[in-house]
Amino acid sequence: MSKINELFGKDLVIANVGLESFARELKSQDVKTIHVSWRPPAGGNQKLIGLLAKLGR
Repeated sequence: MSKINELFGKDLVIANVGLESFARELKSQDVKTIHVSWRPPAGGNQKLIGLLAKLGR
């Protein structure tokens, strides 16, 4: 059996990154879900991200 066919023969667990409401909606439908609380560094502000990168050197 090919690897892809093996994958579809298994129970899937969804990894949700970001909006917790997506994970809640999946869980309400009995979908196995793992939620990862993540936000972009510095709120996505490119100038602040650049400054943080300089500090990390």
